[in-house]
Amino acid sequence: MTTVLCGVSQCVERLRTEFPEVDVVDLATYEGPIPPDAILFSGFDQKSIDAAISGVAWIQLAGTGIDHVNPALLQAPIVTCAKGAGAVPISEYVMATMLAHSRRFPELWIKEAPEIWNFQRTLCLSGQKLGLVGFGGIGQRVARLAQAFDMRVVAMRRSNTPSENPGVQLVGRIEEMLPDVDHLVLCVPATSTTVNILNEETLALAKPGLHLVNIARGSLIDQDALRVALDDGRIARASLDVCVPEPLPAGHWLYSHEKVLLTPHASWTGIPFLTGAMELFVSNLRRYLRGEQLVGVVDLELGY
Repeated sequence: MTTVLCGVSQCVERLRTEFPEVDVVDLATYEGPIPPDAILFSGFDQKSIDAAISGVAWIQLAGTGIDHVNPALLQAPIVTCAKGAGAVPISEYVMATMLAHSRRFPELWIKEAPEIWNFQRTLCLSGQKLGLVGFGGIGQRVARLAQAFDMRVVAMRRSNTPSENPGVQLVGRIEEMLPDVDHLVLCVPATSTTVNILNEETLALAKPGLHLVNIARGSLIDQDALRVALDDGRIARASLDVCVPEPLPAGHWLYSHEKVLLTPHASWTGIPFLTGAMELFVSNLRRYLRGEQLVGVVDLELGY
């Protein structure tokens, strides 16, 4: 019988219900030996790491990026990540930041009677141009939502694969989109090729008044260069869910800068905890039991 070591306790009962032919154990309370052919649904806790060190056949990570994953969790014969699992909440977070920037929230919220009633100087998203750095599951969903607001969308993609979203223009380099976009969303994995993809040189190419959104990794941005671009007005606002380091120490300038809206790496929340990752694991487990190819297999050389 196939054994699943579930490091996400709230998923145990569903797995037992949907896969009665599988021995599903809650790793939080399991004390027995680790079968070498076991499957680990990782919760990134120490028991998951210990199980991985003992040796398992396949590890399904509950998160997307592998840059902060314990190396022990990457040594199994098969490692899959939850690529795209957070697309729904993260894409809604992105839309919220773009709407807030265009409507000038929270700046234009009133707490007393204004001098002029019935008017505020704001913008509509309709007609604005969105640039996506990265065009995986998250980028594609952001594009669909943006197109529903009649935004024009351009996306940077590493491969030559055609766009899954009709009407989305694809480019190969960030420099090709920066002079022309009103909003720039970073949704690309953190790899050696994406570290500081936004730096002094690339930020100098940005359309004046650009709104920057980062829901990927803080390492994608040279924060010193960002501070200069914010201060001189090249970047009108930075909506950041990630930063360097994390957690950010008290007193850091990102907390207090008037043009920065900062959240604590929480854009992936908003639906029941780990729902997307759970759905992906259930789908992958069905594939595994049928001997089919898994989705989200990690390429350690590429870094995702």
